[in-house]
Amino acid sequence: MKAIEVRRWTREEYDRMNAAGMFAAGERIELVDGEILRMTPQGSMHATALRLLEDALRKKLGPGFDIRGQLPLALGPSSEPEPDLAVVPGSPRDYKDAHPGGALLVVEISEATLDYDRHRKGSLYARAGIEDYWIVNLIEHCVEVYRDPGQGGYRTRQVVRAGGRLAPPAAPLVFIAIDDILP
Repeated sequence: MKAIEVRRWTREEYDRMNAAGMFAAGERIELVDGEILRMTPQGSMHATALRLLEDALRKKLGPGFDIRGQLPLALGPSSEPEPDLAVVPGSPRDYKDAHPGGALLVVEISEATLDYDRHRKGSLYARAGIEDYWIVNLIEHCVEVYRDPGQGGYRTRQVVRAGGRLAPPAAPLVFIAIDDILP
């Protein structure tokens, strides 16, 4: 008797399906480790946190960094996640021919998906070598900062609460106040 096998998709196949219109317009999906996943709808708190974070990072980082909200990252042959926010070097035109293959900072804003963002997404970003991964934790009103990636995940975790601030390693002299990004 044959075992049941899960059919995994490549990024190339996923992009072709997307281009062919196989997914509904506006449907929030992403490819993670070969699986096509439907993401949960955004609540107003999530949307507010995303806008606050984008504003804070744009003001603080300035030119030389592209702040990408909910856009694809090409992380290997079987993953094309769309993190809530990614900071990549350069400008938007640098990525007109292909999605970035990594990021200086990736941020997920999390409420209903906290466990998924900590484990599955964290593992994916660590394997891809993303040096700085933040989870804006709307449940506990803090930012979880993950650094020092390895194959099994991130080796360091720091929790920064209201009143605190943090600096991305890509811009160590730029401090982001937690109060500026929590709704």
